[in-house]
Amino acid sequence: MRRVPLCYPSAMCRSIKTLRGTEFTDEEIAAAALQFVRKVSGYRKPSQANEAVFDGAVQEIAASSRRLLDSLVSRR
Repeated sequence: MRRVPLCYPSAMCRSIKTLRGTEFTDEEIAAAALQFVRKVSGYRKPSQANEAVFDGAVQEIAASSRRLLDSLVSRR
């Protein structure tokens, strides 16, 4: 697998809400994961042939996002 250098451009996808520092719900995490997968895949709604893979990716991203948000340390 090729390693891609991490870079953080100043602009983010406008549809994805920043959840860090807020009270967030599982639904908000799932919505952000869905937007991310849509952006990466280029599909708003996948074909039946790709639906299982698309849904699996959304679930994986949501779970990873939950772990990240639960693990972040606040500077307060």
